[in-house]
Amino acid sequence: MKNENKGMLLGMLAITAFGLTLPATKIALRHLDPVFIGLGRAVLAAIFAAILLVWFKQKLPSKSQLMQLILVALGVVVGFPVLSSWAMIYVPASHGGVVFGILPLATALVSVFIGHEKPSLSFWLVSLFGGGLVIAYAFIQGAGSLHLADFALLAAIISAAIGYAVGARLSLYLGGWQVICWALVLALPFILLPTIFYAPESYSTLPVSTYISFLYLALISQLFAFFAWYKGLAMGGIARVSQAQLLQPFITVVASALLLNEIIELHTIAFIILVAGSVWLSKKMPITQ
Repeated sequence: MKNENKGMLLGMLAITAFGLTLPATKIALRHLDPVFIGLGRAVLAAIFAAILLVWFKQKLPSKSQLMQLILVALGVVVGFPVLSSWAMIYVPASHGGVVFGILPLATALVSVFIGHEKPSLSFWLVSLFGGGLVIAYAFIQGAGSLHLADFALLAAIISAAIGYAVGARLSLYLGGWQVICWALVLALPFILLPTIFYAPESYSTLPVSTYISFLYLALISQLFAFFAWYKGLAMGGIARVSQAQLLQPFITVVASALLLNEIIELHTIAFIILVAGSVWLSKKMPITQ
């Protein structure tokens, strides 16, 4: 199998895992503070990351790599988790999932400046079409208006796009799983105290669903899914594999229906089919390095 196809498969695996993030966050918010969810999941993930780095005797990154890892940490360890957790207080998980439909377009745009990739005009047209579809969906769901939380989601998208593109580029030298592990470890000293401050007063009264959701966010969304994601972006190309994210909103919608009893309407299914088609088309469009 070609590296490009392997990269797309790894990307789809990661996107499936990421698609459950907002519903899991929504469940956790019933009993936990959004700041604790956003940073606490990174603290727990960082502990596992440190163990992995020590166990496999990984060398310390260089100074230039450390600077890039700081960007990754700011994007996917701090920015995205905290902003998306706060937004979930005010909007449904399915709404947030659809807004995230423009994330692949943002990631592709960042890759042009960071990854030095050169998508063709046809690639951009297909990407814009896919992004336009999910934006149209968001307006339909929101009755033609945007909530303040949408701006937090937009900031989360920018944070994630930078973290994805920089991390994918860096994974060519450090390895996919090493990038997210080092980013988590670097962030740990700065996020530990805020996590303790916003921690719940009692853990014994929390329901099992809260524990399961938080563990999913920490170990899957914040750690192991990134192993596949960064590896997939590095193998298949940032701009191309990032288009798999166009399917993430609809994975989130389905998960929201199953886990949160949110309703899936017929027009949602139509958008799923159209967006899936744009992902397939984008994979066929030329991209040069």
